[in-house]
Amino acid sequence: MIDLLRNRRSIRAYEDRKIEPEKIETLKEALLRSPSSRGINPWEFILVEDKGLLKALSKAKEHGAEFLEDAALGIVVCGNEKKSDVWVEDCSIASIIVQMAALSIGLGSCWVQIRNRNHDKNTTSERYIQNLLAIPEHVKVESVISVGYPAEKKAGVPKEKLPVYKIRINTYGQT
Repeated sequence: MIDLLRNRRSIRAYEDRKIEPEKIETLKEALLRSPSSRGINPWEFILVEDKGLLKALSKAKEHGAEFLEDAALGIVVCGNEKKSDVWVEDCSIASIIVQMAALSIGLGSCWVQIRNRNHDKNTTSERYIQNLLAIPEHVKVESVISVGYPAEKKAGVPKEKLPVYKIRINTYGQT
């Protein structure tokens, strides 16, 4: 796991190549194995392979989603707010779990934040995606994870560049 973390990077450029069905199945399994508070599993996922829908998803927010158009897969991570008060946390966990699973099978990915973002000055990114994919109002959209074969190479962040000052020992004032 630590080697995956050492090499994980956000990938925003993808080869024009489909993901094999067995790899899609691995990603589905990873999503469904994601931990959730009290085992409630408020998350729900929409896997988008349709190029027209991926293009539409790439326009979900004003900036930072364009690369979805070239991804082989978009995973829309949703949470049912009627099931759990911590759906945001549970969906965040599922989002990173599927990114790590993607990396472990040779795929690249990038998190596209949707919650609390805007499509335009009149519409939230969440509402835009709910309308696009026929998602009920009580099912909230946390993120979209783009997935595909990387068309770019990025080195992992060297250990000496990690912000070690963010770690405290015993109390906030102790580093």
